[in-house]
Amino acid sequence: MTELRIVVIGGGFGGLASAARLAKLGHQVTLLERSTSLGGALQPISADGFTWDAGPTTTLLPAVIRDLFRKTGRPLERELELEPLELIREHRFEDRTVLRLPSGSRAAQIAAFDQLGDGAGDLGASWSAYVDAHSETWEVLRRGYLEQPWDPALSPRELTDLLGSREMLHKRLRRDFKDERLRLVASHPFVIDGHDLRNVPAWMGVTSYLEQTFGAWTVPGGLSAIGTALADRLATRGVTVELGTTALDIVLRDGRAVGVRTANGDLDADAVVCAIDPRRLPALAGSVHRTMPAIPPVVAHVGLDGDLPDLPHEVVLHGDPMLVVRTGGTAPEGGAAWTIIGRGRLAEDVLRALARHKVDVRTHVVTRIDRSPRDLVDAWGGSPLGVLWQGRATVRDRLGPTTPVPGVYAAGAHATPGSGLPFVGLSAALVAQEIGPA
Repeated sequence: MTELRIVVIGGGFGGLASAARLAKLGHQVTLLERSTSLGGALQPISADGFTWDAGPTTTLLPAVIRDLFRKTGRPLERELELEPLELIREHRFEDRTVLRLPSGSRAAQIAAFDQLGDGAGDLGASWSAYVDAHSETWEVLRRGYLEQPWDPALSPRELTDLLGSREMLHKRLRRDFKDERLRLVASHPFVIDGHDLRNVPAWMGVTSYLEQTFGAWTVPGGLSAIGTALADRLATRGVTVELGTTALDIVLRDGRAVGVRTANGDLDADAVVCAIDPRRLPALAGSVHRTMPAIPPVVAHVGLDGDLPDLPHEVVLHGDPMLVVRTGGTAPEGGAAWTIIGRGRLAEDVLRALARHKVDVRTHVVTRIDRSPRDLVDAWGGSPLGVLWQGRATVRDRLGPTTPVPGVYAAGAHATPGSGLPFVGLSAALVAQEIGPA
């Protein structure tokens, strides 16, 4: 191939990863970001000496991030420290029992569930059987869907059967678990992202397998360091970055992409990578009319001081509403930076709702930043949680890595079957495979 002029739309993790990979392959890459900084959901939020991760605080599948850095230049270990967590999260149930879910260990997870045993059966064995059943699912997805571009016409039978299955997660969990608490743990990653379990394919339960097998990981000081390192990598690779530049649409000629229209004029391109919600680009909007964005939750970032409860890095308080407390922000000495997430029927302030769970920090608040679902969608060019699951057809209805428009590719949260850095990172790798080297 010859060197291509490629325009990447969106400076979140998907756009950064795509731009870095394509530049390393020898292409001339320009990245457009409508805000004044790169990182998207990886951007930190700061106020009064406190700093919070705006989006995720942990990640699965560390090999995805390691591969990205290795394939675009210096290895990850020479840029930042990615460290494993002993605990994925703590679950607190309405019956006041507590599960501390270990990370990356089958035996430890079995033991943790067995400690919940109160005459409800062998919970550890039930959980283990559920997770183990997804081992083959992961191998099928990895080989034919996540690590190489999926072509339905050439899809192996086992992958076609898996993606076409009518079984939804709600039914699978009801069948596999008699204890409601196990269903809550297995469904949590989807409920917190706003999905209805009746519309999530059962094979997405593979998330529990990934948590147990590969563990949860973080970066000391916050995952925003990954965005900063990638921004530096773009400079090293010679990517042209245009901040404060909104992509209005893709310029087409004879049905093929030839550029990107911005408020400052048109940019010529041989290929375009959409790493934002495609609904924002008229040329792609019609191709995703059957999909809906996942709606973000209510989020409050609070800076605290004084004598605070000793909580792990993430606590899930089950109920309606569901509350999630993340404690991993940075703060001045003697303080703490927490993020509280609310999902469900939240008819009151999140801190008041939190106090009902006997975690009352209202008198310790030094500073506070509230972000509504609309705030998050507007800030990141679309839902950071990607496409809402609406049944098995969602796999075909979303875009990525290719699109119906020749010369246009899709990466990012809207181009993957799941949210989070691993799936987004894999989507960028697929785009790079499709475009290929110069």
